[in-house]
Amino acid sequence: MSTNIQQMPGYQVYEYKIILVPHEALSRHIMEIRKAFNEKFKIENPSASIPQVLLANFKQIHAAEERIVNRLRILAMGTHPIKVEIKDFGSYPTHSIFFNVTSKVPITGLVKKIKQDAQRLMKLDNENKPHFMNDAHINLAIRLKPWQYEKGWLEYSNKHFTGRFMADHMLLLRRKQGEFKYKPIETFSFQNLPVEVKQGELF
Repeated sequence: MSTNIQQMPGYQVYEYKIILVPHEALSRHIMEIRKAFNEKFKIENPSASIPQVLLANFKQIHAAEERIVNRLRILAMGTHPIKVEIKDFGSYPTHSIFFNVTSKVPITGLVKKIKQDAQRLMKLDNENKPHFMNDAHINLAIRLKPWQYEKGWLEYSNKHFTGRFMADHMLLLRRKQGEFKYKPIETFSFQNLPVEVKQGELF
């Protein structure tokens, strides 16, 4: 998509994320552990994002946002609240350490619903397709240097952590391409109502 088109009203490209967020007390506890990790292992540019379980991320023009929001709202209305269980830590070798989410099945089911019902609306072009998360977790530290990962994982692979929260909604976040911080733009409550959405339907 050319720069000239992106400058037209409604055609500016944004980056989006769909997430689940822990309750405030658990979020504070996770942030405290992050802060201790960052200080101990000298993380220069620590993540400023709120604790979250990422469901999907994608790029799309602003003009498509209303249809995506409508689709996600209907999807959420037919979804029941999800109990999210967190236990201990996991890692992606050489670069990331995370809080391990053990209740993966209901989250994976939600991701599949989002993919089935909204994937077409989230696709910007062939080079920018939506990404759907298959491994639910909450980041502790990402983009680690080799020594930070090795020392950090040596310690945190033996640490214990437990937490849980009831996810009764999901959030849609947005930022302009090139910006650092995402901003919440819509909350979708899980209401467990008998709602039927036709796959691929366009508003």
